[in-house]
Amino acid sequence: MKYIDEFRDGAVAQRMADQLKAEASPERHYSFMEFCGGHTHALARYGVLDLLPDNIRMIHGPGCPVCVLPIGRVDMAITLALDHGVMLCTYGDVMRVPASEGLSLMQAKARGADIRMVYSPADALALARANPEREVVFLAIGFETTTPPTALVIQQAECEKLKNFSVLCCHVLTPSAITHILESPEVQQYGTLPLDGFVGPAHVSIIIGSAPYEPFARHYRKPVVIAGFEPLDVMQAILMLVRQVNEGRACVENQFTRAVSRHGNAAAQAVMARVFELRDSFEWRGLGEVPLSALRIRPEFSDFDAEQRFGIQYRRVTDHKQCECGTILRGVKHPTDCKLFGTVCTPDSPMGSCMVSSEGACAAHYLYGRFRNIPVVTA
Repeated sequence: MKYIDEFRDGAVAQRMADQLKAEASPERHYSFMEFCGGHTHALARYGVLDLLPDNIRMIHGPGCPVCVLPIGRVDMAITLALDHGVMLCTYGDVMRVPASEGLSLMQAKARGADIRMVYSPADALALARANPEREVVFLAIGFETTTPPTALVIQQAECEKLKNFSVLCCHVLTPSAITHILESPEVQQYGTLPLDGFVGPAHVSIIIGSAPYEPFARHYRKPVVIAGFEPLDVMQAILMLVRQVNEGRACVENQFTRAVSRHGNAAAQAVMARVFELRDSFEWRGLGEVPLSALRIRPEFSDFDAEQRFGIQYRRVTDHKQCECGTILRGVKHPTDCKLFGTVCTPDSPMGSCMVSSEGACAAHYLYGRFRNIPVVTA
């Protein structure tokens, strides 16, 4: 297949669904986690979940960069914009993430803060060039996919000797999150989160390659199949996982061969390594403190580190008590298990980050699930 409509062919999807039903052993249950939010939306948007046998369960993982951004990090950005008067730039999804005291970046903007939506860190750098009298801060979020562009603009700012540009770095790393999930009590001790394998992320794997997942397969005996984002990509990946489980294998397979190699993008990895280094620990919304799971700006680029420049400190803030985003991000609960889902919490008025992002699990079920799993409340 080489054209996009071929990856969405309904007849091929039905044949693959029949193949899954034939090969999924009726004597057992299969539980696979799609780590990436893009896969969660593909499953919901194209009705893939309806084509799977009843004994194959898909578990949503924490692979939504907006969803895992903790409240304290959004608070830091709001502080920069409101108290320090910076021109704060970030991606559109981040604008509506709920923060402390009922605020979000969007609401802080309504209060007079200069907060701007950009499509790339290069847009923020251009604003710094055009406004030399203003401090411009880019709120950088995302996994390995969006990290190289941030590294490049920091290098560019150094080359140009821009004195009014800095980055609030919140980049996080995929392999550490997968390890954290596999070592969590829900998986190891309590068995409340059965996991037979992972649908590996697509865009992240283009950067880091397939090799970093090999220790999970080897040490934890969990197969990983890297998949593209089209519906037939995901269905084929699930079929490949079923076959591994049936055959007692646990290895890394690459369904997304048209874009992912074993060693990834060496140039992107090199620029990341030059500009960033590992943090000892970083809080993820839903996962808590995860060791060696995020990046910070190296000391030699500290002039462009907003945390250092403005002396702001991170403060941990707990989520709304009734919001289930944390358990949903860990795969323990389903979006429709949350009492707020579809009532108090909607994309227009999100209570948690999972309803905000275009990759969030709650947003996927709200947009494409048509509320069919929400119990009817009668008086």
